[in-house]
Amino acid sequence: MFMPELKVPVHHFSRRSINFAREIAVMAVINRTPDSFYDAGSTFGLDAAVSSALQAVQAGAHWVDIGGVPFSPGPELPWQKEAERIVPVIRAVREHSDVVISADTFLPEVAQAAIDAGADAINDTTGLAYPQLAEVVARNNVHLVLTHSLAKPRTIYPHPHYQDVVAEVRDYLEQKVQLALDAGIDASKIIIDPGHDLNKNTRHTLDITANFEAIAALGYPALAAVSNKDFIGETLDLPKPERLVGSMVAATMCIMGGARIIRMHNIVESVQTIRLIEAAQGWRDPAYQIHNMGEVNPPAHPERETSR
Repeated sequence: MFMPELKVPVHHFSRRSINFAREIAVMAVINRTPDSFYDAGSTFGLDAAVSSALQAVQAGAHWVDIGGVPFSPGPELPWQKEAERIVPVIRAVREHSDVVISADTFLPEVAQAAIDAGADAINDTTGLAYPQLAEVVARNNVHLVLTHSLAKPRTIYPHPHYQDVVAEVRDYLEQKVQLALDAGIDASKIIIDPGHDLNKNTRHTLDITANFEAIAALGYPALAAVSNKDFIGETLDLPKPERLVGSMVAATMCIMGGARIIRMHNIVESVQTIRLIEAAQGWRDPAYQIHNMGEVNPPAHPERETSR
């Protein structure tokens, strides 16, 4: 397992801290959009979005990422409308939980509204397409997720081409990190994301997954957003509802390459995945130990055996 030398291992958020030298965080995806990539608008309603976020927290998510517009190409949504979608969800989740909350947005106005409602971080999938966003993040001393993508926000980018996708994504992120630092954002507030599938074909994304160490080696906690994405579907010839196993394998590959945050839809399975990896690394204890701990091996769950 690749262990990146993190510039700042422990990151402090408003209600909790995460030691990325010994912890892997699960980020739950909450899309308050009618046309989201995976859930097709199932959490567009306010109550559904809040309920989904709190269920994710109950299932063990460390972080919830709340978005009001998808990354995919489409018409521009006025910032006020985007803020109306996510701010009530952020406010409700903050009232009920100490979970890390991020707003998935690239607009400075939406970012400020989200921070005012209780967001700890801004997840910018455009790599600071709007430089003013960095000013908002710096002024409020919150976290920023810097993601690799090439297209202007919500526009088509046909036939993406790379000579060396891993090296080019790494260089891009390094440049964006420097922009963030120059804007006054502290290194302890920066997270990087190579942008699986964002302006990349399946071969590009597989290369990034297999060579995640190059991204993690930049020294900032690296996020892998692999859940149910097209590269999994195209590789395994599976529709979105059948990509769970592929998602867990891709997440594990990235973690073994140094990823410290995985952005996922299936929270129960994701939490089980990271807990097993953390236990194998010696970062957490098993839930219990019975097997080969005594003279004989009792059933793993004696209470279940006697009830049958």
